[in-house]
Order: sequence, then structure tokens, then C-alpha cells
Amino acid sequence: MTITGLESVGGAVSGLSTPRPNEMGKDAFLELLVTQLQYQDPLNPMDSTAFTAQLAQFSSLEQLNNVNKNLEHARLYQASINNSQAVSFIGKDIRAIGDTISVNNGITDSLFFKLTEQADDAVVNIYDVNDNLVKIIETGALDPGEQTMEWDGTDNQGNAVTDGEYRFEIMAYDGSGERVDAATYTAGRVKGVTFKDNKAELLVGNRPIALGDIIEVKD
Repeated sequence: MTITGLESVGGAVSGLSTPRPNEMGKDAFLELLVTQLQYQDPLNPMDSTAFTAQLAQFSSLEQLNNVNKNLEHARLYQASINNSQAVSFIGKDIRAIGDTISVNNGITDSLFFKLTEQADDAVVNIYDVNDNLVKIIETGALDPGEQTMEWDGTDNQGNAVTDGEYRFEIMAYDGSGERVDAATYTAGRVKGVTFKDNKAELLVGNRPIALGDIIEVKD
């Protein structure tokens, strides 16, 4: 009697979850090996080389399971650290990579962006949550570097927009009509923390912001 199906041993490190039904765990491996020894033909015992190889495979499987457990512990430990760090941001003003702004009680967030080079002409387009264009702001020429603009909270007809979340983009061009790259930022005070898919995200207004997107923090 020989042991087969050991090709799936390497799958033990493919994820941090328990083995799938088609994968052999170390307990099943050991049980199969013991059963093999019990029912082998006394007149034709298992070859010692094959037996040694199977023991080595069992040892490797056990080590892989231990590595799997250690990785899971490390992941949980790192997650707890990230969660603790996220809570410490509550009450602080942050700036992060993003293109969303809020309107609360008619008051709008400032628009932050950065140009890679001089722009001879630029406009800011503001969209609602349904991607409808609600406002076009012509800025004229802009210098390279960081820029801050204000929006009065009205649409293209001069009517006040409703409170909520909006998205903005920068369309900037140089003297030759070539597009100038612009990076947009979102900013505001952190009101709380939410957890999604085991990841912590900061709440600025109703906007979730990933920790990795933060580029500036102020008290």
C-alpha cells in the first residue's frame, strides 16, 4: 500500500485559512501513514527508502502548517496595530489622495490639487454622486505646484447645491494645448473610524479614507 495525493501539500501556504476539502492536513497524512504500516504485507514490507521519504513529507507538511499559523498570528497582530493607529487620528485634520469633497449646511470643502508644470489654462469640473456635472470653474493660468481653490456651493445656474458628497477633477493645459498632469487631494477632520474587510478606514464627513492614502496630518 502506498500513499498518494501528496502534491497538494504545498497548498498549505497558499493562504491563511484552514485547508480546503481537497487538501490533506497533517493529521490525515499521519493517519494514512499509520494505516499503511498496519496493513502492509509482512512478507513484502515497505521499502525503507520510500518510508523515509514519506516521513520527510510528513515533517515538511507539519512545518508548513506551523508557518501558516505563525503568518496568521502576524496578520492579526499587524491588524490590531493598524486599528489602534487609526483611532488615534480621530479629531485630527488630514489631507489624503482623493477627489471627493463635502457640502455641509451649504459650506463646501476647499479643493486641493497639485500641478506638475505651468498651466496656461485650466478648469475645475465638479460632479454629484451620480456623475452629473454640476459646476465648471474656470481658473485661468496656474503655476506649478500645490493649489487651493474655493467653491461657493452653487451649480452652473447659480443655485445652491444640496448637502452631500461631490467629486472634482482638474483639466489643465499648457501653452501648446497639451494636458498638464494634476493630482487631487481630499481633506477634512476625522470624525471616526470604520472597519471594512478587516481594514481600518478613517471617516472624514461620510467619506472613508484608507490609512495608506494619507499624506498630511495636523492637530
